[in-house]
Amino acid sequence: MPYDFNNQAPIYLQIIEEITRKIIIGEYVLGGKIPSVRELASQFEVNPNTIQKALIKLEEDKLIVTESTNGKFVTKDSGVINSVREKTVNDLIDKFYDSMSAIGIDKDSALKILNGR
Repeated sequence: MPYDFNNQAPIYLQIIEEITRKIIIGEYVLGGKIPSVRELASQFEVNPNTIQKALIKLEEDKLIVTESTNGKFVTKDSGVINSVREKTVNDLIDKFYDSMSAIGIDKDSALKILNGR
């Protein structure tokens, strides 16, 4: 099943977001091997160079590590994953509040609406 990319961000950033999501929800497990560049390119239906660019950034962010002959693995450091999860949650909350503000609803009112659901 092809991934549904949007035009709002470069494809490699959307791939980073999706792989990060899979890591923080545990689909790619702590210390587990992630699919190869070729497999990911096939899954996302993109050029392997696009995948490589995304994986380099994920490695810079310490979410994945490369074992020279064995491939790429999710970090074994749960603190890194928890930190990324927390940042992701905070980013989503900020986007929510920004969206509410854009339609004239302040944070307190937005919280009241959420609590009433």
